[in-house]
Amino acid sequence: MKKKMNKEILIKYLNNNCTDKEFEELASWLENEVATDAGKYWSYDYWKIFEADLKKKDEKKYSALLDKIHHEINLKHRKNSDIKVINFSKIAKWLSRAAAILFIPLLGVVFYLLSNNNLQMNKFTDLSFAVDSLEVIAPPGSRTVVQLSDGTEVNLNYGSKIKYPQYFTGDTREITLSGEAYFDVAHNPEKPFIVKTGKLNVKALGTEFNVNAYPDDDIIATTLVEGKVIIEKILPDKKIEQIGAMVPDQHLTYHSKTGKISSNQVNVENYIAWKEGKLVFDNTPILGVTEKLSRMFNVEFHVADDVKDLTYTVTFADDPLYLILDLMTETTPITYRRFPRKKLDDGTFSKQIIKIERRQ
Repeated sequence: MKKKMNKEILIKYLNNNCTDKEFEELASWLENEVATDAGKYWSYDYWKIFEADLKKKDEKKYSALLDKIHHEINLKHRKNSDIKVINFSKIAKWLSRAAAILFIPLLGVVFYLLSNNNLQMNKFTDLSFAVDSLEVIAPPGSRTVVQLSDGTEVNLNYGSKIKYPQYFTGDTREITLSGEAYFDVAHNPEKPFIVKTGKLNVKALGTEFNVNAYPDDDIIATTLVEGKVIIEKILPDKKIEQIGAMVPDQHLTYHSKTGKISSNQVNVENYIAWKEGKLVFDNTPILGVTEKLSRMFNVEFHVADDVKDLTYTVTFADDPLYLILDLMTETTPITYRRFPRKKLDDGTFSKQIIKIERRQ
């Protein structure tokens, strides 16, 4: 006869105080019996009993719980295996066994909140649903993809990072970006999605767009692929001034030093090709070329003044650095020299330096 799940063990596990033996019992049940008819009936029965009461008592906590469940569903059904998706949920390995397991985190919370006359509600909320700040970094030379708890997918370009809460609460979904990222935002008209760059906010409900906001650049650029976004400027007194709304295929540039804003219709593929490992240059000055190569290959360029007027129109697709440099020397009057990395006092090595000069 199959063993019925002990709800007390489940509650202890969710509060991180079950014994090794109790954890093994819980793991065995999740592994072998949660997808059985008995396991599904057990989960669903308690869901029907307590779900309405929990929603009535605290709408925000209820929404946070559903966000967590939806996050696990999104991860379970994600089929794109070409790029690794970062998953921060420790319990996801159990949730992937069967859809019925998705009731478990909610049931444990329900049991806990409705027991002991809710005397420890605040304590449990702090343990499980605090808005933890997470940070994901794509170091120079690498790209990565992050899936947020609301289903939004973020592609991070070389040398970029985002900060965001593990679960979105309140009336907005806010993240902070340093670098470049492509956003495929899950639609939610009740909770606008806001990308904060320090000088500009990009606000969307559900759409696809690219934001380029490297801290060492003088510009912040947004390219809208589809949908609609609103651009907001952060004033010195921290007040927000709405600049306007963008339409698909529009590229907007904000010059942080002058405050000047410009926009035009573009071929968006030129601005998002980096997701596929491509470098697209369209009459791009050599400093713009070396800047992207530096982030992509984690090297440092020194460009001579007398070649800074050169421009390039070319597309590279997963080509090695020195092939790219050789092609540049064939099309323009430049040459380059490589200098070896130096070992630093802390045991690490400096970036490789590449000097670009006019060919004599």
